[in-house]
Amino acid sequence: MKSSKAARFNLFAFLNSGGLGKKIVQYRNKQVVFSQGDSALKIFYIQKGRVKLTVVSKNAKEAVVAILGDGDFLGEGCLAGQPLRMATATAISPSSILEIRKPAMMRVLREEQAFAERFIAHVLARNIRFEADLVDQLFNSSEKRLARTLLLLARYGKAGKPETIVPKISQETLAEMVGTTRSRVSFFMNKFRKLGFIEYNGGLSVHSSLLNVVLID
Repeated sequence: MKSSKAARFNLFAFLNSGGLGKKIVQYRNKQVVFSQGDSALKIFYIQKGRVKLTVVSKNAKEAVVAILGDGDFLGEGCLAGQPLRMATATAISPSSILEIRKPAMMRVLREEQAFAERFIAHVLARNIRFEADLVDQLFNSSEKRLARTLLLLARYGKAGKPETIVPKISQETLAEMVGTTRSRVSFFMNKFRKLGFIEYNGGLSVHSSLLNVVLID
């Protein structure tokens, strides 16, 4: 008996190997994946590593809009007709990234339900995250925003225990993400450390107890 097409498609193999219309590229720390204003012709999938998304305004002010990690897609705006990149993506650790050309991505989305479901789930999760980020910026204190940012960087809730943040995130970058000054970030980081919410041990470890800062009214 013939196996079904869905059974033949291997989602893990597709996302972790090169092939027709896609290739795996290794990026060094601080190497640019794509730049704001570039033509949007590919979608990227982070197999391993971390990527920072930044936007520069007309008056040259730069803001960090997201830090993405293992299992995240980026550059998907081209699927909705976005002709140019709206942000710059930069690796902030050695990263292995699958580059998928737009036609290949469109084809697999049409033909493979398992992949389409995975991708749609990613897009919905990202939209929810961006909405939550906006609410966070509008209504929460800088202390709460920093605590939430650290939990997100530690990918809290995606594993059984918080992970060490790798690579090290500078306080300047944290300040850009939170929308405050470096001195305020330094003050709150010292406070979190004294309270046992975070610790430095060859890297920055974030404990689930930091969630208390986010939940307190």
